Amino acid sequence: MEQSMTNNNGKINIVLNGQKKQIKVTHIPTQTIEEQYTYPKHAILKDIERELGELIGLQEMKKVVKEIYAWIYVNKKREEVGLKAEKQVLHMMFKGNPGTGKTTVARLIGKLFCDMNVLTKGHLIEAERADLVGEYIGHTAQKTRDLVKKALGGILFVDEAYSLARGGEKDFGKEAIDTLVKHMEDKQHDFILILAGYQREMEEFLRTNPGLVSRFPIIVDFPDYTVDELMEICMKMLKEREYVLSKEAEWKLRDHLNQMKNMLLPTAFSNGRYIRNILEKSIRTQAMRLLTLDRFDKSELMKIEGKDLVLQW
Repeated sequence: MEQSMTNNNGKINIVLNGQKKQIKVTHIPTQTIEEQYTYPKHAILKDIERELGELIGLQEMKKVVKEIYAWIYVNKKREEVGLKAEKQVLHMMFKGNPGTGKTTVARLIGKLFCDMNVLTKGHLIEAERADLVGEYIGHTAQKTRDLVKKALGGILFVDEAYSLARGGEKDFGKEAIDTLVKHMEDKQHDFILILAGYQREMEEFLRTNPGLVSRFPIIVDFPDYTVDELMEICMKMLKEREYVLSKEAEWKLRDHLNQMKNMLLPTAFSNGRYIRNILEKSIRTQAMRLLTLDRFDKSELMKIEGKDLVLQW
């Protein structure tokens, strides 16, 4: 890009992508002219949208991410003009079955908040009941405090969080909940807690402690994938690995998924994870078939036939 200053009217002539443009300058910009044209407005959001766009489905979550971005951005603008702008409490709850993208989205949110200076690191600490609950009095509180300490500047993601409330009054899981709630208040702007689990179980979990709902201003449902979405996930995984399904294999897999969706309870079907497991096993079966036949041309190496599919019932 070429640029030159005119000596009159405070204007700048620039040549951008072969086209001449003239801009009137009323103040010295904080960025160079080139930076203003190179980096689009809300580039952080566009980057996250691009990454979210690569995920199949998750329409509600994609909408929530935009709302959170707008919320943070507008609050910063309010601060700039002297209006009140309280810091946001961004603890979240994700409700959905296995393989619906909860952990993946949590990582992307950490990246977004780090880029927006809401979090200093944006890293994700994953935990489950065993990481929080100790074996004797006082042990649970210490384990939970240690996890929160590791998560400072980032996100603490607790999967199957409802399991913390399943042991009754004498179970140490309640101590873990109480410790988490305390740190949510004391360090509410130093880290973000995301509790995740099955939808029905998480709703029951919320009822065990009436104060929990108010501490999670963002609650998002992660619906099960439809068969069409699962097939789209499958094709995306295959493309990344440079494989293709034969027409027979594609029909066979779609029919299998329709049957599985009808037969299994929602919590027993692992959605995207189920697709990944099928493909990994089928790729190994295809490799054995090709080795036995001693056929290694490019089209054979790429194609997964119907007989290669390893379908679990």
